[in-house]
Amino acid sequence: MEQGNLFGVKESQEPLAAKLRPENLEEFVGQEHLIGEGKILRKLIESDQVSSMIFWGPPGVGKTTLAQIIAKKTKATFINFSAVTSGIKEIKEVMEKAEKNRQYGEKTILFVDEIHRFNKAQQDAFLPYVEKGSIILIGATTENPSFEVNSALLSRCKVFVLKALEEKDLVKLLKNALASPKGLGGSRVECEEESLELIASFANGDARKALSTLEMAYLNGEAKTDGSLYISKEDVIQCTSKKSLLYDKKGEEHYNLISALHKSMRNSDADASIYWLARMLESGEDPLYIARRIVRFASEDIGMADPRALEIAVAAYQACHFIGVPECNVNLTEAVVYMSLAPKSNAMEVSYDAAAKDALETFAEPVPLDIRNAPTKLMKELGYNKGYQYAHDAPEKLTNEVCLPPKLAGKSYYQPTEQGLEARYKARHEQIKKWKEDHRDK
Repeated sequence: MEQGNLFGVKESQEPLAAKLRPENLEEFVGQEHLIGEGKILRKLIESDQVSSMIFWGPPGVGKTTLAQIIAKKTKATFINFSAVTSGIKEIKEVMEKAEKNRQYGEKTILFVDEIHRFNKAQQDAFLPYVEKGSIILIGATTENPSFEVNSALLSRCKVFVLKALEEKDLVKLLKNALASPKGLGGSRVECEEESLELIASFANGDARKALSTLEMAYLNGEAKTDGSLYISKEDVIQCTSKKSLLYDKKGEEHYNLISALHKSMRNSDADASIYWLARMLESGEDPLYIARRIVRFASEDIGMADPRALEIAVAAYQACHFIGVPECNVNLTEAVVYMSLAPKSNAMEVSYDAAAKDALETFAEPVPLDIRNAPTKLMKELGYNKGYQYAHDAPEKLTNEVCLPPKLAGKSYYQPTEQGLEARYKARHEQIKKWKEDHRDK
């Protein structure tokens, strides 16, 4: 545990990422949705009105840096606390000190890095002090606080979600590192835009990773006779262990590869699906992007033919979020193999597209009175909910209620296939339609 200065390492021993750590909001890059002009977190920091909060986001996006900026800005006592090295004894000592400060009218801000590493008992130790205002708790976590932070503690904290930095933000950061006297500005380093973009692509939203890669490339760069140093594209490729696989995640090859993966799964080609998945991951693609596309695929190309496909896809996304790269590669492999081997049906997409077309053309169609909600006496007097048939009261759990607007009555959007489990749902769908037809006027 240390107090005051969050980063007490001697400057000469600090890595580039530490030397360039922003000291104020003007130097901070990214997270415009939180600290842009007029945004809530910026206002709280600038007015020194921070309340208990949790910063949730992937590594290297500025959680600890924001805590340091708050430490410099606040008039409160600021204590840095590590969830890795501290136990309940240390927590209680700090809490007692904070309580004494409160009695003297002084605020205490406690920053807990990696708060998800605290167990329930350790987190519970904070709760009474947060409740009575002895401390303002700022926690930082890479894990979903809904799962990793006690609900009682979480309910007393505002959660701010920090996003992975965009490549343009990382390129800006790298250019600043080359120009800043605190960074490499005194070394006359030349590095082409394309090389900076490769580093930004490899860093995958992580500022610390981007600066560490630049520093490694600088140490392996080519010294020139005039005393300057040149970082070539080849230097960057060597440092990232990425050669021809590196590609622009916003360019054509990005879309070509995701298209190849999607079409391979649709064509039930598990081997090709694994290959295209590997091409994307080894190129530095964001695994969460791939996972999101697989979630879409599960409903678009499989749907009711195997409803478990969506469960598998969502589970793969969560696994990627929990453990990150490179470990999540096997989770994604399992998902794409499952999608490839599952029976295929595009009935979900076809049915929605047909319904969306009618919805756009019939926006003015009123909801039938009998299926409207009637929470007030006036609405009941106007006929809302009158004649509504509660299906659970019917012997067969079915009624002849017409739920579509009159203009669309009898319209059928869902056209199930015979693939996989959808054959079973098709039979049930047809059974329901026949029952409704037989009981239409009864």
